[in-house]
Amino acid sequence: MVRGDGSGAGGVDPQQLWQSPQQPRKGRRPAFSREAITAAAVALADAEGIDAVTMRRVASQVGAGVMSLYSYAPDKETLLLLMVDHVNGELSPPAPLTGDWRADLKAIAHAQRALMLRHPWLPAALFNRRWSFGPHTLDFVEYALAALRPTALDGSAKLEVFSLITGFVAGLVADEITQAALADSPDRAAADARYLAAVAADGHHPELAEALSAPTRPLSPDATFARLLDRMVDGLDAGSQDGAAGR
Repeated sequence: MVRGDGSGAGGVDPQQLWQSPQQPRKGRRPAFSREAITAAAVALADAEGIDAVTMRRVASQVGAGVMSLYSYAPDKETLLLLMVDHVNGELSPPAPLTGDWRADLKAIAHAQRALMLRHPWLPAALFNRRWSFGPHTLDFVEYALAALRPTALDGSAKLEVFSLITGFVAGLVADEITQAALADSPDRAAADARYLAAVAADGHHPELAEALSAPTRPLSPDATFARLLDRMVDGLDAGSQDGAAGR
């Protein structure tokens, strides 16, 4: 939530968070940095999940007192902002743009997917929050907007496309991670299949029955992601052409 005074998540002003020197707000300077705190939080989330990230756990990772961390991150929401921007730094430097915005947009989506698979907590961290973009994130947004320059979309639409692609990737990766965890339960998968077969045969769901009887496509995560991404970008292409025609 953004407060009326312009503060962002956790009550931190975005300019103070991202543009001010990374110094503690009070007290003497401890023997660690905001970068070290953020890296420790990311490592903890990678190993144990986002719920494991608490100010107390992170403090123990860097050998600091809990209270000293609040000089750098006043709450967990602010720490999450720092963590997201920290891992987004792995997206730089991106590959040179080709000028084919469809291919470039797909490459952006694949890069985001790879990042989220390296940091499985990231999709959940992106949802249900209002974000204040840090420097690494802004660099990638700039790159994505440049990729969309050849389209007929205006600036607002380009930002919407970037948000749409990011949400699309996060949703698919979150499902991919969940399905991978369920793969260890073959009995549950078999039970789900039997249930759907019974539903399809009951005569009350003809559309579902027809869909389930269609030839199956490759179900590997890579193939599924690529196929759905193609559909997404094809739809954006149609939207871009409609926008040009309306001018």
